[in-house]
Order: sequence, then C-alpha cells, then structure tokens
Amino acid sequence: MTTEQKPSRNEDEYFAKLNAELIKERRASLDASRAQAERKAHYMKCPKCGGDLNEIEHHFVKIDQCTDCKGVWLDPGEVELLEHAQERGVKKFFGSLFGRRGA
Repeated sequence: MTTEQKPSRNEDEYFAKLNAELIKERRASLDASRAQAERKAHYMKCPKCGGDLNEIEHHFVKIDQCTDCKGVWLDPGEVELLEHAQERGVKKFFGSLFGRRGA
C-alpha cells in the first residue's frame, strides 16, 4: 500500500499566501533601493541640462551654479536671503551675479 501524501488545500493556501507576502516584501525593498539610486543619480545635477552643480558663495548667499549652462539654482530659504539683499542694493547684487559691472 502506497501512502502518497498530498498537501491539503489549507496547506497549499498557506504557502501561496506566504509566497505572495515574500514577493510583496521583496518588491517593496527593490522599489525603495531603486528610488534611492535614482535620487542619488540626480544629486547636485542641473535640472535644465543635467550638468554638475557647484556650490558657490555670492554675497554671503550659497547658490548652486551649473558648470555647463551656467544656470543658477536656489535651495529653500535662499530666496529669503535674496530678499534681504534687496534692502542692501539688489541691482548691485544681481549685476555682479550675472557678471555685469556697474548695474
């Protein structure tokens, strides 16, 4: 007499559910690592052309300038600093920012 043991229906359901949960966890982990890699690839890159951004200090305000297209990008809070610069002579500030003398 052969006693071939077949998994019960409950057993099949249990392992199917367990596999689905493992797949879901691995997918979430993979998605998170992909998102982190994507973010890292864009760090200090110009949003316009993709060139490298260099942080430079201009009139005590740190700004990010693209090495390729020369675009200028501001971080949160830097606009407020520029507003304070307006009180001290914004024409001179922006003139020197864009390389104009006597603006």
